[in-house]
Formats: sequence, C-alpha cells, structure tokens
Amino acid sequence: MTIEFGREVCSNLKIAELREWLVTNGIGGYASGTIAGVLTRRYHGLLVGALKPPVARTLLLTKLDETVNYNGQLYDLSTNYWADGTVAPQGYLNIESFHLEGTTPVWNFAFADGLLEKCIWMQQGENTTYISYSYKRGSQPLTLSLKALVNYRNHHGSTHVTSTSVGKIEEITDRVLAIKVFLDAASLYLSAISDHRTNNFSWEIENTWYRDFALAIENYRGLGDLEDHLHAATGRVTLDPGDSITIVASTEMDREQGGKGAREQDKKKKRERELISLFYCQNKLQTAPEWIEQLVLAADQFIVDRPLTNNPEGKTIIAGYPWFTDWGRDTMISLPGLTISTGRYDIAKTILRTFAQYVDKGMLPNLFPDAGETPEYNTVDATLWYFEAIRTYYDATEDKELLAELFPLLTEIIDWHIKGTRYNIHMDDDGLLYAGESGVQLTWMDAKVGDWVVTPRIGKPIEVNALWYNALVCMVYFARFLGESETQYQQIAAQTRTYFPKFWYEEGGYCYDVIDSPQGNDASFRPNQIFAVSLPGRGNSVGAIRQSPLLQLEQQKMVVDKVGQKLLTSYGLRSLSSDDLDYVGIYGGNQLQRDGSYHQGTTWGWSIGHFIQAHLQVYNNPELARSFLLPMANHLQDGCIGSISEIFDGHVPFTPRGCFAQAWSVAEVLRSWLLTVNSK
Repeated sequence: MTIEFGREVCSNLKIAELREWLVTNGIGGYASGTIAGVLTRRYHGLLVGALKPPVARTLLLTKLDETVNYNGQLYDLSTNYWADGTVAPQGYLNIESFHLEGTTPVWNFAFADGLLEKCIWMQQGENTTYISYSYKRGSQPLTLSLKALVNYRNHHGSTHVTSTSVGKIEEITDRVLAIKVFLDAASLYLSAISDHRTNNFSWEIENTWYRDFALAIENYRGLGDLEDHLHAATGRVTLDPGDSITIVASTEMDREQGGKGAREQDKKKKRERELISLFYCQNKLQTAPEWIEQLVLAADQFIVDRPLTNNPEGKTIIAGYPWFTDWGRDTMISLPGLTISTGRYDIAKTILRTFAQYVDKGMLPNLFPDAGETPEYNTVDATLWYFEAIRTYYDATEDKELLAELFPLLTEIIDWHIKGTRYNIHMDDDGLLYAGESGVQLTWMDAKVGDWVVTPRIGKPIEVNALWYNALVCMVYFARFLGESETQYQQIAAQTRTYFPKFWYEEGGYCYDVIDSPQGNDASFRPNQIFAVSLPGRGNSVGAIRQSPLLQLEQQKMVVDKVGQKLLTSYGLRSLSSDDLDYVGIYGGNQLQRDGSYHQGTTWGWSIGHFIQAHLQVYNNPELARSFLLPMANHLQDGCIGSISEIFDGHVPFTPRGCFAQAWSVAEVLRSWLLTVNSK
C-alpha cells in the first residue's frame, strides 16, 4: 500500500505532529516519532532498546537534529517544541514528502534544487537502529550536520538534570563514539558508515544538556510534559549528489557495521515480501487490497522473542506500542489474527506452548512474568480465550500432536473453573461462571485507579459466559479428535446453554451485561453481548461440532441491530451507549479522567472483529459486513501510519487515542476481513 504525504500534511505542524511512525526489532525494542520530527511523547526515540528482551525498554538515542548547509544557506530539517511555547527549529517546513516503504519511514527534504532522503530501520534481533541520509538531487555539494541527542532511562520515565555532569563519551575511532549518559548507564555506540566516496565524516563531542523539550501528548494525558536530553556530539559530513551516510545507533559495538547496514535493509525488504507471499499462499488468495497487505506487515511488529530457560526460541506478542508488554488476554485474542490469519503457524504453536508453562490453578497469567517476578493472575477471560486460540490453530493445522500435548492442561483448567480458583472464579449451580471480589477487576474492562474499580463487574459477565460455553464446546471437539471422553463437557455445555437465557433483558430487547451481581442485574448497554452471538465460531459451530446457539435467532438479530445502532462507530464499538448517564465521549485528561472514561464510552478497535463475525452469523452478507472495515483502511493514514490504534473517542470524529499501534486491533481487522472473504 502506498501511504504518502506531501507538503499539505508535512508542512502543517498541527497535522504532521499527530501522524506517527513505528519501527521494531523483533525483541521488544522500537523506534518511533512523528512525521514532523518533533517529540510529542516520552516514548519517541530513534533507539528504545529492549535490554532484557522483550522488556527493560530503555531510551538511548532520542533524535538527530539535522541541518543542511547548501549554497551558503542553512536549512533546518528538525523541529522541537520548548517549554516557553516556541517552535525552534522549524525543519518541518522543509519536508517535501513522507511515505512508508513497507514499514520503513522515508522523508524527502527539499532546499532550493537539492533533495535529501532520510530512512530509518532496525536490525531484527538486535538493539540497533540505522538512520540513512541519501543526497538524491542537487547541483553542488552540501554539508550535513547531525546533533546527536541521547538519554538513558526507562521508556516510561523522564529525565531532568540538576547539574551539567555526565557520564563518559569517548571516541573509539574517528567515526565511532561510545556514550555513557550517566556513569551507571549501559553504553550506546554511535557510528557513521558511508559509501566509498564519502570519507570526510567526523564527530565533535559536545556534552551539553538541552533542557525543557515540551511533549504535547504527555501534556494532554496529564503527565509530566518536559524533558532534558544530552547533546552528546555533532557529526558533520560533506556529500556530493549521489552520496549517502548512515548513522548506526546500537547497544553493541561493531566496527563492520558498514556493509551490515545495507544487508539488513535488503533483508528487511525481502522478509516483508516473504510475509506477504506467505499470507497469500496459506489463505489461498490471488489478490487482496493493498491495505490488507500493509496490515500483514503491521502484524509482524507485535511478534517478539521471549527466551525461556527451557526454550530460548520462545515467542510472545507485544500488546501495544509504545507502552504495553505482553499480556495473557491480549495475546490470546490477538493470536488468531496475527499468526493464523497470516499463515505463521509455527509462531502460534510456540506462543501457545510458552503460555502453557505459566498456567497456575487453572489460570493463564494476565501479566507475563519477567525473571524473578511473580506472575499476575488477575484475569478471568484470558484463560478462556486460550481455548479459542488453540481451536483456531488446530482448525488451520490439524496439529494433533500439540493438541494431545495441551489437552491434559485444558482438562485441568476446566476442573479448576468447576471447583473454583482465585478471586471467587467458579462454576455456579446453573452451569454459568461466576467471578469477582471487591477491589479487583478481572474482565477486559479492567480500568482501576487506586482502590477505585471503574466498571465493577462482579457476578456473571456475559462475555465470560459466552467464552465459558465456547471453551466447553472446544473441549468436546478436542476430546472427539483425540479419542477422549467428551461426556462431561457435553453435559456442562448443555447446562450452561439452558441457563444462558437468564442474560436476556426482555424489557430492553437485549442482554444484561452482568447478572447475579451483588447489586442485581446490570442492564448497561455494552458491547460484551456481541460475543453471545459471535461465539462459538461461524454458524455456532466449532470444527465439525455443531452446537445450539446461546440466543434464539431473533434475539441474535436484535443484539446485532441494537449494537450497530447504539455502539458502532467507524473504528469499532463504544464501550457504553452514548445515552447512558455514565457515558464519556472523549478520552483525555489526567490518569483519573482517562481511566474513568476508558470503558465508559471509548471506542475499542478490536471489537469490530466480533461485531463483523456476529453480523455474518445473522445476515450472512459478506459484502455488507466487509463495508464496516473500510474506515480502518483510511485510518492506516492517520495515527500511527500503517497500523491501528488501541482506542478512539466515542464522540465524532473518533480521534485515535491510547497506544498508537495495538496488537488486537490489527489482529481482529485482519481476521474479520478474512471471515468476510471466506464466508459462504
């Protein structure tokens, strides 16, 4: 897909600063920024390394502030906001165009008859970023100056210095610097590589703190919005037309980075072509829209290494950039779209095995553990999504060996849910699943500020019980294929189905969100009821096992229609109907305000997948269902270019918010698009 912006966007700072780019390295590290070149988040940087993959993400190289001297005139290419409200320099005015080449951001800067191209990419498997400058057009040489602004902090943090003291900056060679911002910091290596004609590059050490960069988005989020960065050194080089220079920022010193940079760029392009080819092959497609191809590449950005003691090749899924790590719920919801829909079955298998090792008392961890840390098991739905992820994998691969390997664990999980596990999660006498205790939030609507649980859903949430029924149906399916007894699961599934009509709110003509809670049944109109239609799978069947639906056909139609009328936006479903007194249509402000609105009207991108699945279930009109996805194609040119945001405002114009690139948003759009293509 060609995503390109000209001066109408690039030279308009208010627009260009809202469009962001993302490059990843497959181990949790990343680079990100705005197409204007201005920092607006604490998470923006040219090298945010995962020092303990896929976590310990640390800002190392913040940015390179570039200036071109051409024909005796200086042209700024960089842009900064400052605490006093000034914008200086204003290099965005010299951006001729911006485009994505696969997932590589590319800028063209124009000055008189000169044109300079800038590209950024990362090396897979290493905390290494390449920033390349190619002099494409001009009638005489130019001099390029690069101010290297560096830092050393957790990517969630900020730096405020009270003195001019720094760590250590030393020249390894005339082109390689080793930088320790603070004495206890890990080293950042900055090197310059060029073609054979360009041999005049040099570094000049500066050691000067630039104070009070202003971060607009952090200000909007009610967080600290000022930061200091160290101007470590300035690099200078004279280029003739056709020359190029590449700056390499890395946690590893490599004197041979020259050829390596070009090879890594070629490998990246080849890998992206292979990912697209695999998508077509495994899905038996001849063609697909270009925006779907772009999403296939975006999907790859979330799949990262998580080495384990017994499996150094372990894989996991980053829930969202820039701030999330890997979470159980997000991983299991995302897995079908990111791996099965893209034909990457080996990755899916590895992830399923990785998480199996951490099941405890019948529960998947919500927060995946780092070495030496205790896993957090505060989720009721992540474990149930695990069954759906395994089912999707098995349907695609018929991998009976993995199914047999995991089946005893799945049996144990069901047993724990029947007899009861943490947080009062247990099967009630009616076969429905009860969950919750005061002070904890176990469902995907999990916002909590201090002791305030924003959307307490103690009792029997509807999507949890749709997932519970789905898990039981999956167990029937799995047992039948493995020659195991399926009787128990058939019986419990029948009981669950018999009592599921308790969720029907006859007066409203839709489903309660939670029943049997201490406060009574909750009639808030939320999107969770859509799962009672979309699960278990297309046509209320799992593989070859057909089960009776949880709702009558007329009820299913009423749910789909009412959800469409009251919750559907261009980018997903609102988390609460706009006519509810608790509805909040704009997501913003400080943490209390943001978390207070997170599930009180905010639109969630991932929810579009199950709305489409439910719509197909009721109307069986693939073309109509597919039309609900078209705004997502346009969104790829907004927010994080080439990816999909976590959330959007509930109010028009549905401004993107939250993580600028979210795994389950990308996954569910891919998965549901394929559903519309394969629907019969």
